[in-house]
Amino acid sequence: MLVVMARLIRASYVCRDCGARSPGPLGRCPRCGGWGSIEADTATAPARTQGPQRAWRELTLEDVDALTLERFSSGMSEVDRVLGGGWVQGSTSLLAGEPGVGKSTLLLQLADESARAGRTTLYVAGEESPGQVKLRAGRLGVASGLAVTRETDAALLAAHLASAAPALAIVDSIQTLTSEDGPAAGSPSQVRDATALLTRAAKEGGTTLVLIGHVTKQGSFAGPKLIEHVVDATFALEYAAGLRVLRSLKNRFGPTGEVGVFEMATNGLVAIANPSAAFLAERPLGVPGSVVAAVLEGQRALLVEVQALASKSPYASPRRVVQGLDARRVDVVLAVLERRLGLPLEGLDVYVNVAGGLRITDPGADLAVAAAVVSAVTNRPVPDGVALVGEIGLAGELRQVGQLEQRAREAERAEHPRLIGPPRGSQPSVGRHLGVRSVRAALDALWDPS
Repeated sequence: MLVVMARLIRASYVCRDCGARSPGPLGRCPRCGGWGSIEADTATAPARTQGPQRAWRELTLEDVDALTLERFSSGMSEVDRVLGGGWVQGSTSLLAGEPGVGKSTLLLQLADESARAGRTTLYVAGEESPGQVKLRAGRLGVASGLAVTRETDAALLAAHLASAAPALAIVDSIQTLTSEDGPAAGSPSQVRDATALLTRAAKEGGTTLVLIGHVTKQGSFAGPKLIEHVVDATFALEYAAGLRVLRSLKNRFGPTGEVGVFEMATNGLVAIANPSAAFLAERPLGVPGSVVAAVLEGQRALLVEVQALASKSPYASPRRVVQGLDARRVDVVLAVLERRLGLPLEGLDVYVNVAGGLRITDPGADLAVAAAVVSAVTNRPVPDGVALVGEIGLAGELRQVGQLEQRAREAERAEHPRLIGPPRGSQPSVGRHLGVRSVRAALDALWDPS
C-alpha cells in the first residue's frame, strides 16, 4: 500500500541560548533572562498517517550482549584523567568554553596526537580557513599529515563519517554546521539536527566524535537542552588563576566532576604536574581571611585558597557576595557561625572567594569558609602550613567527607602537613591530621595547637 507522507510546518519561537520554547515572540527569555535571544524556529515533521503495523519487539537483559568499551589514549595524561581513561570508540563528546580559552588549541593538539599514533583523524574547521588552521598548527608543531576540511554541510559530513569511519573527528564548531535549507547556522534547530546526524553516523562507523560548542554571555552552553542529552560526555574548559581547567560535567563512560589543569604556553596547553602548588603560588602569608582548603574535585584532591573579607555595611541589609562556591552553602556556614559560635555578623558585609576563579562544588570546603570568615572578622591570620577540610552541619558539628586519606596525602605533598578535619573513623588523629567533631573544636585547634 502506497503511503503518502504530508509535511507539516510547525512555527514556534525558541531561545538560541537555552532552548526554551514560546508560542510567540518575546523580548526576554523567561528561562535564562537573555534579551533578544528569542527567534523563530521552523521545523518540519511528517504527518501521522495510518500505515502498516510493526511487530512489537523487546528483550530481557539476559539476552542483551554486554557492551565492551574500546578506549584509546588521547596522548595527554591530564586529558585521559578527565575522560575516564581515554577516548571511547563510537562516542560523542561536547567541549565548551569562553572565546579564547583554548578549545581549538587543545583539540588541535589532541588531533595531532591521534594522527601521530597512526589513527585516521579529521579536523573540521568551520570557523577558520585552512590557512588559519595551518598557521596555528605551525606554532603548535602539529604534524602535516592531519586531514582538514572546511565543509559545513552536516549531511555530507555524516555521510563521510559513515563511509570513511575515521578514528577521531573534531568539529570546530557545531554552531557552524547546517543540516538543510532553513534557518541560519547556529540556530537551535540547525544545532539539534546537525548533532543528531553526526552522532548517528559516528556510532554506526565507530568514530570518536568531538564537538566544540559556544557558551552564552551567562556562561552556559548555547542550547544545552537541545544537544546535551544527545552527546555521551560534556566537558568545559575554564579560566582559573591564570591556568586552564578542563572539567567533566557529564560522562557516560567515566566519573563526572573530574578536572585536569593546564597552562597556556607558546606551544599550546601544557599539563600542570602539581596543581595545588600552582593554585597556592600567590597566596599571601600572615594575612587575615586567607585559608587553605583540601578539596576534592572528581577523584582528585586539590589544595586551594579560600579568602574572606568582612567590613561594616552601610546598608540596612548586609551584603553576602560569594564567588567560586555555592552561595547557599556559604549562607548556612555564616548562620552556624552566628548562631552556634556567637560571631557578630549582623552589621557586616561578608565577601567569600576562591582565589584564582576556580569553582568548588565540594562540601568539604565548609570548614575553610568558616575559618576564613572568623579570621577576617577577628583580624587573626591563620597559621602557615595548615589545611582544613570538613562539612558543617546545622548543629555546628563537623561531618565526614570522602577520600580523607587522599586529601591528607595531597596536603602533605603541598607542604601543608597539618590537616584539621573530621576524625578518620574511630581515631581522633593520625600523624599530623587532627580529627575534631565540631566547628568550635576545629577553630580552637587552629589558633591553639596545644
